[in-house]
Parts: sequence; C-alpha cells; structure tokens
Amino acid sequence: MNDDQRAVARACLKGAESDSIAFPQICARLMGAGFERYAVDLARATSIYYLADGDSVALDAHMAGPIGAGFDADTIRAAIREAQTQAPGCSYAGFCRKIAAAGCIGYLVSFPGRRVVYSGRTGEAHVEHFPQ
Repeated sequence: MNDDQRAVARACLKGAESDSIAFPQICARLMGAGFERYAVDLARATSIYYLADGDSVALDAHMAGPIGAGFDADTIRAAIREAQTQAPGCSYAGFCRKIAAAGCIGYLVSFPGRRVVYSGRTGEAHVEHFPQ
C-alpha cells in the first residue's frame, strides 16, 4: 500500500466522522484508490481498509458506545434507512451508536460484492445490498 492510498483511507474516515462525505462518495473514493473492502469494528473503534492483495491499513475511529446484548436487525435496518435518506439530525456517529446499541459489533463493506454485512456477537448478520 502506498502513501496516497493511506491518505485516501484517512480522508474517507475523517469525512465520514465529520459528516462531510456521504457513503456513496466514500465508496467511490476508496474504489478509485484500489481498495476492495473495509471493516469497521465498533467494539474496538477501528476501521481497517483492505486492498485486493490483503494489504491493509488500520485507523483509530470514534467510539460508538456500548454494544447491546442482543442483535436487533429491525433497529439496524431502520438506522440504515435513516442514513440512506439523510434524515434530519442523522450523523455517522449517531448511526454507529444506534447500530451498536442494537447489538452490532461491526460491519464489512465489500465493493465487489456491493453489500454491507452487519454482524452481531454470536454470529448473527444482516446483509444490506448497495442501492441500485
């Protein structure tokens, strides 16, 4: 991984956390820089950006708050819809807090798979396909 790719990953994380770059633009920038996927670990407050060859960069992220004991896919889906529609008052930090409270330990964004997989403590998952 080169310095430019690391800079793109940092800028995308900063843009998400400051609500200055929307998810579709983040995906476009990361794909344009050669990234294949990224994973957000809500429990450890870490985002990891991966190239297709497996090389990666791990960045410290904001803390989402406590992870709920049970996985509530309905609440996670509702938080996703709020983010997708840019509901008033919706922020990335608020989104992360909501899904963490709903038992999501983290999520994986796959660019070739065009999906996001939200995971729970005991292996539960909700798969959200990219909008068409």
